[in-house]
Amino acid sequence: MRTYRNQPSGTVPRARQLRRDATDAERALWLALRENFPTARFRRRVPIGPYFADFLSFREKLVIEVDGGQHDQQAEYDAARTRFIEAQGYRVIRFWNSDVLPDPEYVVSAIFLSLREREGATKSREGEGDSLNPAASPSPSQASPGPLPLPWGEGNSE
Repeated sequence: MRTYRNQPSGTVPRARQLRRDATDAERALWLALRENFPTARFRRRVPIGPYFADFLSFREKLVIEVDGGQHDQQAEYDAARTRFIEAQGYRVIRFWNSDVLPDPEYVVSAIFLSLREREGATKSREGEGDSLNPAASPSPSQASPGPLPLPWGEGNSE
């Protein structure tokens, strides 16, 4: 489990408050992420340095941001925030509230494509099946791969 050792005091209460005060679009996307990507293990309002990611998957190294209208006036701040998060090794994808609420299927499809792009770029193992689609399973003619190692901070004691 990730810890907040290097975070400033008040980080955990602030993250909890942000989770409680989620927008309608954030709530809708949270439900869609849990339903459509259970193996990615997304978390809500996770601190990364001085910022809080709306949704983060440590396993997929992906941050998803849901932006409201106020982000039109803070493009420079958002760009600096994205650069910082990407410097930590994460990919950042952004959606507008107006994309999430009326058409969550579009957002889920875009996230799925982003995860597939990463999988195609980094996956060289065969016979694992489709780890992003829980309905897909490995071929019965191939051996099941067994458990995969956890990413740093996800239960590792190194």
